[in-house]
Amino acid sequence: MPATRTVLARGTLVYLRRPIQRDASPFLTAVKSSKRLHRLWVDPPSTPSRFASYVRRFSGPSSRDAGHATHVGVLVCRREDNAPVGVFNFSAIVRGGFQSAYLGYYGFAEHAGQGYMSEGLALALRVGFGTLRLHRIEVNVQPANRRSISLVRRGGFTREGYSRRYVKIAGRWRDHERWALLVEDWRIARRRSKTAHN
Repeated sequence: MPATRTVLARGTLVYLRRPIQRDASPFLTAVKSSKRLHRLWVDPPSTPSRFASYVRRFSGPSSRDAGHATHVGVLVCRREDNAPVGVFNFSAIVRGGFQSAYLGYYGFAEHAGQGYMSEGLALALRVGFGTLRLHRIEVNVQPANRRSISLVRRGGFTREGYSRRYVKIAGRWRDHERWALLVEDWRIARRRSKTAHN
């Protein structure tokens, strides 16, 4: 892993790091090859200018400013070759009495079904509840996106509700299920997992 790229969390298969401008070419290539996969679910940066805007908006956190960031994006990179395999974005981070954020994500088609995003989610939760010191993380998923619902369910999230016509994607307002995870529940699940592996 290049020293110039701050690694925020490491797993067995993948690691998380901040996006940088030099990621534009491999990122945009992965987005282009994933167009069919993404078309109904998400609209990732697909041009150099949109990627540059993404990097400016989501390039935190540093150890000094983690408590003040309102948007934090991380690339999920495969350990064996540093290839980007997906993205997790914490957005609308609210401090004060809330300590909450929305978590958005998408994987790239070439790497789908290999466990990278499952491990990436576990690492992203470590960043969210550890580095960012959040209390609540919310994910909104379209009901027809069964793979995404399966991912958040495996990650320990609880379905809390349903939002009609919540987000406009591909020209249509789309309903979403609301899923959330609290730091207390995440800690309990981690302790159980460690106990089961001992």
